[in-house]
Amino acid sequence: MTKRWLALLALSVTVAGAHAQLRIGQPSGFTGSVAAGVKENTDGAKLYFDAINARGGVHGQPIELISVDDKFDPKVTVEVSRELITQRKVLALFMNRGTPHSQALMPLLAEHKVPLIAPSTGAMVLHEPVNPWVFNVRATYQREAARAIEHLASIGQTRIAVLETDDTFGADGAAGAMLGFMKVKLEPVLRQKTPRDKPDFSAVAAEIAKLQAHAVMVIASAGNTANAVKALRAAGSRAQVVTLSNNASDGFIKLLGEHARGVIVTQVFPNERSVSYGLIKEAQDLAKAKGLDGVSPAMMEGFAGAKVVVEGLRRAGPNPTPQRLRDALEGMTRYDLGGLTVSYSATNHTGLDFADLSIIDANGRFRR
Repeated sequence: MTKRWLALLALSVTVAGAHAQLRIGQPSGFTGSVAAGVKENTDGAKLYFDAINARGGVHGQPIELISVDDKFDPKVTVEVSRELITQRKVLALFMNRGTPHSQALMPLLAEHKVPLIAPSTGAMVLHEPVNPWVFNVRATYQREAARAIEHLASIGQTRIAVLETDDTFGADGAAGAMLGFMKVKLEPVLRQKTPRDKPDFSAVAAEIAKLQAHAVMVIASAGNTANAVKALRAAGSRAQVVTLSNNASDGFIKLLGEHARGVIVTQVFPNERSVSYGLIKEAQDLAKAKGLDGVSPAMMEGFAGAKVVVEGLRRAGPNPTPQRLRDALEGMTRYDLGGLTVSYSATNHTGLDFADLSIIDANGRFRR
C-alpha cells in the first residue's frame, strides 16, 4: 500500500469522524395539553446545542437532537424511546415531559443502559431512591409546592384548596403541598383529584366559590390548568391561583388569556431577565443573535439541560457510549452553569435545588 493511499485513507477516516453525529433523543409531548411548554423547552435546548455546533461541536462532532412526539401518552413515550435507542442509536434520552412518562421509561433505561438527562418533571420518584440512569437538572415539585403553600399562608391566605391531576404527577405535587400545610399548621379546605384527560372543572369550581377559598393550587398540565382558572372565574371565585413550574411557559400565559394576570407560577430557574446570572446572560445573548425577543422560563430549563448534556459529552471523551456518558455525568462535581452549580454522585442525581415564585403581570410576563 503506497504512502499516498495511506494518507488518503487517513483523511477519509478523519472526515468521517468529524461528521459523526452525537445523537440525543427527545421523546416529548409536541402535541396535546403540554405542547406549548415542550416547544419552549426544545427551543431553549436548541439555542445551546446550535451554539456548540457552530463552534465545531464536542470533540469535533456535532450534536443532533432527535425530537419525537409522544403525544403526551406514557405508552407512546416508551414506544418511540425504544426506537430512538435501538434504531437511531442515541447516546441518551433528554428533556421528556411528564411524571408518568418518566416512570414508564425507567425499565427501558435499565434494559439498554442508556441515561435520561434533564427530564422535564420534578417528580420525587426520579430523585429518591437514586436511579443510576436518571440525571435530574431541576428541583422537585414537592419543594415548589411546599414553598408556595408557605407563601400563601404568610400573606394571610389560609383557606386554600388543592386540585390535583389524577396521576403520579398530581399525587407528587400534592404530597409537597401537604408538607407545606403541615409546616404552617393548616389543612386544605378542599382537596380533589381531577381527570387527566379533558376534565370538567365546573362543579368543583362552584364548590370552591361556595367555600370562599382564598387560594387554589392547581397541579395539572398547562391546558387543564388554564381551563380550571376559567371555570373558577365563571363560578364567581376570585381566589388566588397558584400552579407549578411545569406551566412556566409563555404558551401557558397565552392559554390563560384575559385570566392570566395575578396567577402565581413557581419557578426552578432564576429570573429569565436577570443578567447577573451568567446562565441567563448567555441564553439571552444567543436568543438575540437568533432574532428572538428573549427567553422564557421553559426555554431556560431546556438551555440548562443542554449545558449538562454537552458537559457530560465533553467528559465522556471523543468516542462516547451511553455508559461512558452516564459515568461522566456521575463524576461531575460543582459544574458551573453560570451562577448555579450542578453536582452528581453515586448517591445524588438531583442536580439543582433552586425554587422561587413568580406572578403574571398585566403585560403577560412573569415577574419575581
